[in-house]
Formats: sequence, structure tokens, C-alpha cells
Amino acid sequence: MRIPSQKFLDYFRGHDYWLTRCVFQRGLALVYLIAFLIALNQFVPLLGERGILPVPNFVKDVSFSDSPSLFFFFSKDWAFTLASWLGIALALFALSGISEKCGWLVSALVWGAMWLLYISFVNVGQTFYGFGWETMLLEAGVLAVFLGDEKTAPSLIVIFLIRWMLFRTMFGAGLIKLRGDSCWKDLTCLYYHYETQPMPNPLSWYFNWFPKPVHQFGVLFNHFTELIVPFAYFATPAIAAIAGLITLFFHGWLMVSGNFSFLGLLTMVLATSTLNDKLLSKILRIAPPTPLQFPRYFQYTVFALAVVVGYLSIRPVQNLISPAQAMNTSYDSLHLVNSYGAFGTITRPRYEVIVEGTDEAAISPQTLWREYEFRGKPGNIYRSPPQIAPYHLRLDWLMWFAGFTPYWQEPWFVNFMAKLLQNDANTLSLVYQNPFPNRPPKYVRALLYEYHFTTPEQRRTTGAWWNRDLKGNYFPVVSLDDPVFKRILEREGWLP
Repeated sequence: MRIPSQKFLDYFRGHDYWLTRCVFQRGLALVYLIAFLIALNQFVPLLGERGILPVPNFVKDVSFSDSPSLFFFFSKDWAFTLASWLGIALALFALSGISEKCGWLVSALVWGAMWLLYISFVNVGQTFYGFGWETMLLEAGVLAVFLGDEKTAPSLIVIFLIRWMLFRTMFGAGLIKLRGDSCWKDLTCLYYHYETQPMPNPLSWYFNWFPKPVHQFGVLFNHFTELIVPFAYFATPAIAAIAGLITLFFHGWLMVSGNFSFLGLLTMVLATSTLNDKLLSKILRIAPPTPLQFPRYFQYTVFALAVVVGYLSIRPVQNLISPAQAMNTSYDSLHLVNSYGAFGTITRPRYEVIVEGTDEAAISPQTLWREYEFRGKPGNIYRSPPQIAPYHLRLDWLMWFAGFTPYWQEPWFVNFMAKLLQNDANTLSLVYQNPFPNRPPKYVRALLYEYHFTTPEQRRTTGAWWNRDLKGNYFPVVSLDDPVFKRILEREGWLP
């Protein structure tokens, strides 16, 4: 193989993207910080040694090569907590910019360590870490390793690889909508979206009652932003910047209208790769330093990265052009180059699983059932939908998915109910309100309700945010004294 000439490599020196790199790295470090805080607060209750889906059980059944993770060697709660704190420390180190002052090797090691820690969580996280933005964060973290330090000119190759990731994220989302729900074609999807999205926020109710022509325009703007704008990411600097600003506005709109974890924030961070120093210096009032280094070893490393990403992009491109396009798909256990795309189908209507318990000794038609209130998902019809994002409530999101599938297709749900019967402290830390603070309930059950936003008139007269109608049982009444239920829990190792 012929080694590229110095003149050829110098062509990719990113003279005008020093601030771009700084903004991207700080933004990505913030997302990593949020992700590790989520792991610190939720990983042990969800996946710890006595979690809902314990990692020690998972690593017994899955090979390391299929799902590499440090936790194959240390499947202990102390290891999960330590890794979370290490991730938080590294993210703060990168967010402060100190890591970029210590040279490219230190910078690369910091970003590489964050990627290693986070992939360790993702690869044993099972359904609780099965969201598309997990692999997005991992892929972006790999690219950050090759951005260099503050004394190095970033390579245009890496800048364009970030834009290539942004392109796959946006264009993939646009295509899967056209291939999915018919409401994206007849411009009616936003009639339902704000009400039925996984986790509405305080403004979702107001967005829901916009006039229908506004909703129709919103769908058209969505198609424009996801199907046309992405091609401009690779145009001249001015056109690419305009495309990036449109993308930033689009995801800003999504962030204020609903809770989508750190998906919107992460995509906005990717979109900063379209903005050059000329624009950012006017916004930030910072001038990039000169001169900047562009060492040969750095250039060769980045060139090798481009070759690897190019090869690994073959299957994502095939997926993009396939009529059977899959969303949020990884093609290797390291999640290096992935396919993205979400919300091809809009749910209608909204179903919510409402979990209840009672401490009465026997069940009768007069039994008083009390509801468990979750932190983010709808429950109490008088409680305002909270603002959660960019934080991610993993249990609440899976409760939304549970509303569309029977409980026996959601094995984690059985264990969750068992944890409630034990008043498990870790599990209850994920719940907003436990109606049995002093002693565990004797029985638990789950009902299925259909939820709709109240009309403006109903909201004025009742103060309620939601209307709900009972549709039936979701999970039967169970107790730890139930021999069948107890045998299931003993078989799975879910009893203390």
C-alpha cells in the first residue's frame, strides 16, 4: 500500500475547525456525564447483583466475544458503582478542557476510557440499555478519540466522519418514517405524537392543541430536515452551517416538546460539526490560537480511521437503501458504525400500565388498591408531566413499551412486581411514590388504561392533565404466598 504524501495529508488540516472541535468535545463530555450519572443512580437497581435483570445471570449465558464488557470479570455492585464514578470523573475532566491541555495521548486515553466504561454498561444492560442513543454515544466517543488536543489542528477527515454519523442519524430517521406509518405521508402524525410519545413533558399538552395546519406544517418541516437537509452537511462551509443550524433548531423543538432522554442533546452535539470557526468565533467571542500542530503520526492515524469507518459503513448504507430498513442497529459488538432511525410508527392511542398494591389480608370486590406513582410516566391524572430529559428514566421508558405488549413478553416485569412485594429499597428508589412505606404490600397487580390529554375546557374546570379509561387487566393479582408465582421466582433466582 502506498503511503499518502505529506501534501495530500496536509489537505485535510482543519484550519477553520479548532473551535468546532472544542464545542463538540465539551458537548459530548456533557452527554457522557449525564449517561454516567444515570448509571450511578439506576444501574444497580435495574441490573445489579439483586437487580431486576441481574448482570451476573446475564454473563453466565452470553459469551464475552458477543457482548464484551469489563463486567464479565467484575459482576459486582461495587464494580458498577466504581465504574460510574470513574466515568463521571473522566467526563468532568474532559468537560473542563484540562484533558485537551495535556497532549493528544492523554486526550485520546480519556475519551477511550469513557468509551470502554460505557460500552461495558451497554453490553450487559440488556433491554434497559437497548435504546438507539446508547450506540450513538459509543460511536461518537470513538470519533472523539481522534480529534486531537488543543495544540493540534483537527483533521477534516474526523470532522466529516462526525457529519457522516449525523447524516445517518437524520436521514435514517427520515427514511424509516416514509417506509413506516402512513400518517407521515398524509401529514397527520403530529395529531397524535405529543400525546402518545414515550414521556410527555410540561409543554407537550400545549403542543398537542396547536391547530391542525400547524401540525401538518410540522410534519413537512420534519421531512425537509431529515430527508433534504442532511445532504447539505457535506456542502460548502456556509451551506453546511445553515444545514447544521436547521438541525439544531429541529432538535431544540423536540427537546422542548417532549422527554427524549439525551437523544436530542447528543444529535445537537453532532450538528456542531457543521459550524466552522468563522461562525463560532462570532457567537463565542473566542479566537482560535495559531499556529497549530498537525503531526504526521496524527495524520496517518486519522487516515487509517477513515479506511476502517468506510469499510464498516457498507452495511449501514445497505440498510439505508433497503426497503426493509431496520432502525437502531449495530453490526458488531463494539458498536463502531451503526444504523439509526426512530419513530417510524406513531402509536395511537396511548396505553399506560398502572401498578397497584394492597396490604389487605384477602382480596375482595371491596379491596382498597393503591397506585405506585412513577417519576416520569403518566399516572396520576392531576400531576403535570415532568421535565426529565436529557436525563433518562429507563424503567419509565420500558413501562411505556409494556403498554403495547403482554407482560409475558416483558420478562423484567415479573421480577419488578416481585421486587415490589418485597419492598426492595433499590427498586423503590426508581419509583416516585411508594404507597407502602412501612411494610410491603400483600398483593400487587397491574391494570391497563387508555390515556388522552384533557381538552382546554376540561383542564380549566378540573385541573386534570389527563383523562383515562380502564381497558382491563395487564398483570394478575399475585402474592409471594402464591405457590405458582413463588416457583417462577425461585427458578429465576429472583427471591432473596
